[in-house]
Amino acid sequence: MNRREALNMVALLMGGTIVGGSLFLEGCTTSDTKAAGVTLTPEQIAFLDEIAETIIPTTNTPGAKAAKVGAFMQVMVADCYEEKDQQIFLDGLNKVNEAASKKFNAQFTKLSPEQRTELLAQIDQEAAAYSKDKKKEDPNHYFTLMKQLTLLGYFSSEIGATQALRYVAVPGKYEGCIDYKKGDRAWAV
Repeated sequence: MNRREALNMVALLMGGTIVGGSLFLEGCTTSDTKAAGVTLTPEQIAFLDEIAETIIPTTNTPGAKAAKVGAFMQVMVADCYEEKDQQIFLDGLNKVNEAASKKFNAQFTKLSPEQRTELLAQIDQEAAAYSKDKKKEDPNHYFTLMKQLTLLGYFSSEIGATQALRYVAVPGKYEGCIDYKKGDRAWAV
């Protein structure tokens, strides 16, 4: 099993828990806890594309950068995140670069693909350890937000749904039992 298949399975297993249940329950509504006008620069969006491409790289299907996941993250953070999560997300951009500088003495965008993967794997382990001990009132981890938005953005994009997953634009009748063969792609919903 390669990383792409594992991410496909994780995305399907996580289902509605991606990005947090409150997002799906509340939708993108305006409230007092949402900040107005959070806008990322084109450089920050390109940086998010690089992070997302490291999480879901181009293989035999296009990666996250081709799906423009960075722009998707911009919209989701600006329109759907509460102010505290917006700030955590924005601070996370600097933290990724700080971690790259500390570990490799270079900015994230200057690292080789192997170094990027190593760095994000380390940050992901830190995020998993943080989430394990996290209390409900504790803030979210910045990398968890980035990773969840990467998965959501990619698998809900046209590229992700039609090239990484199986997709039928207008399905026919309901078929409750379809044989699954080893190597088949998961279905897009």
